[in-house]
Amino acid sequence: MRTRPCNNTRQTIREPYSAAIPRHSPASEPTPLFRVTQEIEFCYGHRLLNYDGKCRHLHGHNARAIIVLEGEKLDERGMLIDFSDIKRELRTWIDEHLDHRMILCDRDPVVAMLQKSGEQLYLIDSNPTAENIARLICEQAQQRKMPVVEVSLWETPRSCATYRPEQS
Repeated sequence: MRTRPCNNTRQTIREPYSAAIPRHSPASEPTPLFRVTQEIEFCYGHRLLNYDGKCRHLHGHNARAIIVLEGEKLDERGMLIDFSDIKRELRTWIDEHLDHRMILCDRDPVVAMLQKSGEQLYLIDSNPTAENIARLICEQAQQRKMPVVEVSLWETPRSCATYRPEQS
């Protein structure tokens, strides 16, 4: 056994000498991973239910969604996924369903009035927080068989929520 300092304190951690020997067996080598990231900008409005702050009122954001895709293998073109495929599939969905729309909870009392006045709405079954919108975009990427590992939604230049789906 040998001892080593622990977090700049006088305590020591006892470990066997074998723990200090680096191991390089093929089974412990990390699998190479490729990562592709695309940013998609869009504008939307929303309001939060069960919230006491300013966001309980209808308001809008210039949002930036950052979609991160990962995989171990490249296709015959040498790509994990073509950026134009992300644009065609996911950016188009965002443009058609979220951009310049009010994203509201389907139980929000203002929905009927806004629909009657012709507002373009996208209704979800949960509070339209940045977290839930990031999850919504992630689920759309998954439905399109994209190897998505993370979606971050920047509501403002300084405020971001990230959703990571369970990895199978």
